[in-house]
Amino acid sequence: MLDAYRLGGSLYAPVTHRDVLQIANGVKWPELRSVIFCTEDAVAPTALESGLANLRECLLQMEPRPSLLRFVRVRNPEILDWLLTLPGIDRLDGFVLPKFDLSNADRYLAQRPASAHRYMPTLETRDVFEPQRMIALREHLLERGYHERILALRIGGNDLLALLGIRRPRDRTIYHTPLGQTIAQLVTCFKPYGFQLTAPVFEHIDHPEVLRDELGDDIAHGLCGKTAIHPSQLPLIEASFRVAPTDLEAAQRILDESTQAVFKFGGSMCELATHSTWARHILDRTAFDS
Repeated sequence: MLDAYRLGGSLYAPVTHRDVLQIANGVKWPELRSVIFCTEDAVAPTALESGLANLRECLLQMEPRPSLLRFVRVRNPEILDWLLTLPGIDRLDGFVLPKFDLSNADRYLAQRPASAHRYMPTLETRDVFEPQRMIALREHLLERGYHERILALRIGGNDLLALLGIRRPRDRTIYHTPLGQTIAQLVTCFKPYGFQLTAPVFEHIDHPEVLRDELGDDIAHGLCGKTAIHPSQLPLIEASFRVAPTDLEAAQRILDESTQAVFKFGGSMCELATHSTWARHILDRTAFDS
């Protein structure tokens, strides 16, 4: 059973990349915890055919690697249909579904053959800016039972900014753009119903100090893992999601049945009634600390 806390920093790589197989088999970047091979925005239409051929050949040579989660970001439902027929497709852990909303949810998720694959729909269309549309999507996923196959919902930050005609500034986090409010709304819409969400990509590779600040806000919003566009971002992402020893001890004390209902620890109030869910999440994260 996969857990979204295993994702850590999810590195994107186009299927046209010459090292797809080396990445998938852990030869390149062996500390990587999750990789997403992209057939969508990272691949030009003219290169799609060769990229899919590359992926097809690599599937046959992928070796078991339990420490690495391997996903493919499909371009559309038709590409997903094609992928599911390929020999070796069981060597993938699942698929990322782009531009996901009510208009294509059933096409992506209905009548799929039974498999261990898990899905990560990406929220990146205009519907994301309409809270009622997100509530309707949530209810549809729950009513149809699709949520059982969803590992996490991904927040497509760059696509959402593009809809607004904005590119994120180099000197500030995404939470200091109009998407700050949007991310908060997605968290309050989906997390109380059992969905995990992952944090958007940080595109400015040469600004690690801003990435560090953004990671702090990602964690404060309860997000689970973050997309990386360059391997140099991975150590900072992994370090930021690593549970602090004081948080671990607090979580353990909160979940200790012999603990008082309210107590002081580390200069803060700890309360079983309100902090137990947080504590369980801390223990879940700790289980997958790199």
